[in-house]
Amino acid sequence: MRADNNEERSRVIKETLLGYVACASTSNSPAERAAEKYFVEYFGKQDYFAANKEYFGAYPIKDDAFDRAVVYAMAKGNGAETVVMIHHYDVVTVEDYKSIKDFAYSPQELEEKLQNVKDGFGEEAKADLESGKWLFGRGVCDMKGGGAVQMTLVSEYGKRAAENKLSGNVIVIGVPDEENLSAGMRAAVLLLKELKDKYGLEYKLMINSEPHQRRDEDTGVFSLGTIGKMMPYAYVRGYLAHAGKVFEGLNPVNVMSEIVRNTEVNFSFSDVKAGEAAPPPTWLYLRDGKESYDVSMPISVKGCLSVLTLDRSPKDVMEDFRNVCETSFKKVIDDMNQNFEKFAEATGKEERRLPWESKVSDFGQLCSEAKEWYGEEFDRKYADKIKALGDEIKSGVKTLIEANFELVDFVYDFIHDLSPRVVIGMIPPYYPNVSCAVTGNKEEMDKFSTMLEEFVKKEFRQEYSKEYFYTGICDLSYCGVIKREETEESLKRSMPFFGNIYELPLKEMEETSMPCINIGPWGKDFHKLTERVYKEDLYERTPAILNFAVMSVLENGALS
Repeated sequence: MRADNNEERSRVIKETLLGYVACASTSNSPAERAAEKYFVEYFGKQDYFAANKEYFGAYPIKDDAFDRAVVYAMAKGNGAETVVMIHHYDVVTVEDYKSIKDFAYSPQELEEKLQNVKDGFGEEAKADLESGKWLFGRGVCDMKGGGAVQMTLVSEYGKRAAENKLSGNVIVIGVPDEENLSAGMRAAVLLLKELKDKYGLEYKLMINSEPHQRRDEDTGVFSLGTIGKMMPYAYVRGYLAHAGKVFEGLNPVNVMSEIVRNTEVNFSFSDVKAGEAAPPPTWLYLRDGKESYDVSMPISVKGCLSVLTLDRSPKDVMEDFRNVCETSFKKVIDDMNQNFEKFAEATGKEERRLPWESKVSDFGQLCSEAKEWYGEEFDRKYADKIKALGDEIKSGVKTLIEANFELVDFVYDFIHDLSPRVVIGMIPPYYPNVSCAVTGNKEEMDKFSTMLEEFVKKEFRQEYSKEYFYTGICDLSYCGVIKREETEESLKRSMPFFGNIYELPLKEMEETSMPCINIGPWGKDFHKLTERVYKEDLYERTPAILNFAVMSVLENGALS
C-alpha cells in the first residue's frame, strides 16, 4: 500500500479548508453553526451522500444555548468494522490580529497582510512566513486543517462505497465547542451509540487530527491517547473580625494562601506513566467574597485549579486535594497559635489556645448538613436554585465558575455550623485521561504505531515518534472511560452541576469505547496571530498516513 502523491486530493483538501476556514466559527457562540452548515452542504453535494441521505446530517445537542449540532458523514461499506474520525470546527477569537483581523479567515489574503507586520514577529515565525511552506490563518492549524483532510478522505471512501469497493465503514464527525466545554463531543458519544445500534457497527479505532508540535523539526508525532483534565475547587469559609482584632477571627485568605502554596506547580500531583509526566497543577481562578471595601476580614475566599492527569481518577485527585487542604488548614492554625502566644506575652494578655479547628468537607457533605436541618424545604429551594443558575449559564449571564460558587454560598444559607471550614469539589468540564498505556491494549497500539512510523519513513523519508498522551487536551478524552461507576459516584459527590447543568454520558462512553490515536499535521502557535500549519503535511503527508491507517484497520485487520 503506497502513499498517494495525489494532486487532485491535495487540491480538494485546499479547497475544502479555505471554505471551512471562511466560516468564522468562534467557540461558544452562534457563529459555530456556519461551520455546521458548511459541513452538511459539503457532503450533500456529493453523489453518494445525496443518494444516501441517512448517512450524513446534523445531530442536535440537547438543550444547547446556541442550538448547535454535531455533524457527521458515514461511508457505509461491507461489514461491521468501523473507523471513526473526529475533529472540532470551533476556533478562538481573532482580537490578536488587530488591524488585519478582517483577513484572519482568508489565508491567501492574510499572507500578504502578514508580510507588512512580520517585523514584529519572532525570528521563527518570520522565517516560516517568508519560506512559503506554511499556511497562516485562524483555524488552519487548530484544527480545520485536520478536519479538511478527514472530510476529503471520507468523500473518497463514499465513492468507493458506491462501487461496493469499501471494506468496513468510515465515519467523520465534526463537533463544536471543543475550546470551551466539549458539548459537541459529549453529544457525539450519543450519536455514536445510536449509529452503532442502528447499523450494527463495531468500532475499531478513533482518529483525531489535532495538529502536533515538534521538539525536533525532522520528527513528527503520533499520540496514542490524551491527557485528562479536572478542575477541583476550594471554598474557604473564615470567621469575621475587625482588622484590629485579628485573633478574634480567622482570615480565609490565610488558609487559601497555604492551599495554593502547597498545590501550585507541585509535582507530587503529576502522574508519571510510560516515561511521560503530566504538567503539575496551576490555579486558574481566585477571588475573595467581599463586594466592597471595609476594615473587616473577608468571610470567604474561593478558587479553582487545573489538574492534568495520565491515569488518576476523580476519586484519586479529590482524595489528594482533601489531604492538602486538611494539612494546610492545620498549618495555618498552628502558626496562628504560635503568633498569638507571642502577642499575648508582649501585651500581658492571658495565654490560651485559639478555638479554631481544621475542618474540610466535600460539597455533598455540605448539602447533607443543610438537608438535615431543613429537609424538603432545602431540596425544593435547591432545585429552584439549580434551575435558575442553569438559565443564567445558558444565557451567558454567569460562567460555570461563578455559578458554582454562588451555589456554595446558597447552601451556606442553610448551614448552622458557621465555624471555619474548607469546602471542596469539582467544576466542569471533566476530561478523562485515555491512553493505551492505561487501558491494557498498549502492545497492540505500539505495534500499530510502529507500522505507521515505518510507512512514513518509507514513503516520505520522514521520521515519526510516538507519545502516549497528547498534552493539548482534546476530544479523544471521550472515546472511552475507565472505572465508570467509581467516576460517576465521585462526580455526583463533588461536582454540583453533574447530571443537571453538565451532562456527561459515561455509560455511552463505556459502550462505544475504542482505541484512539491522534494523527494530525505539523502546526505552530495555536491560538496566536501566527497560527500556521505546514503545507506538505496538510496536503500530502497527513492524508496519506490517515488513509494508510484506515485501510490497515479495515482491509488488513491491523487491530483485529
